[in-house]
Amino acid sequence: MNGPVPPDFAPAPNQAGNPGLYEVENRAIDHEGTLRRALGEAAGLSGKVVVDLGCGSGFWLRGYAAQAASVIGVEPDPSLLELARARVAAQGLDGVQVLHGSAEHLPLADGSVDVVHARFAYFFPTPTNDCTPGLREVLRVLRPGGTLVVIDNDQDNGQFAAMLRACDTAQQFQGTGDHVRSWWARQGAETRQVMSSWSFETVADRDAVLHLEFPADVAGAHLAAHPGQRRLSYGYLLHCLSKPSTAADQPLP
Repeated sequence: MNGPVPPDFAPAPNQAGNPGLYEVENRAIDHEGTLRRALGEAAGLSGKVVVDLGCGSGFWLRGYAAQAASVIGVEPDPSLLELARARVAAQGLDGVQVLHGSAEHLPLADGSVDVVHARFAYFFPTPTNDCTPGLREVLRVLRPGGTLVVIDNDQDNGQFAAMLRACDTAQQFQGTGDHVRSWWARQGAETRQVMSSWSFETVADRDAVLHLEFPADVAGAHLAAHPGQRRLSYGYLLHCLSKPSTAADQPLP
């Protein structure tokens, strides 16, 4: 069942705007597996109840389900929610459910999950975007000792980072690197750098995805400087926050 769309919901311009092309982007990510290994080191999924917060069309649910005891996708966008549910049914993913909700409105009981994972979803702290309500809600549903892992962009390292720095609107929406790191440090999180890449099947796929993610001038400058290349380097940040094992250790933010 779908509940009402949260009043604070805003659709993602990339995935919601072009779900098919976003699938091409997802297929290009991390062929060498460095991001996947870092995620496993930050929060081992084996035998755990895992939430994919902002699961979108459900692309990553199958990978998590291969390791976790059970997986819960949470998605606020009704159109992406239906795509995720259709994918789960088509792939016959046992132990996976997809629920309508958001970071500030998780349809889960207190202390009911082991890991909450957010991949470019909700957690974009800027001077005008306070992510504390969603963080408080995540800590509510995590069991004591559970972990939040947020995958974010490294704005300093890699070719993708160079395009982010050239795009004023991207930094306005996602926050500058210094502000983001400082915000997570104040929450008590550890931030890890991971260098990976995107590798596309065709140059045309690369071109289309970069035009999806960036204004024409920023994408065009990169494409002109790297003609014919299907790969680009991509730096990630993993922000990892563990819920205290006892309530007395640390209050909720």
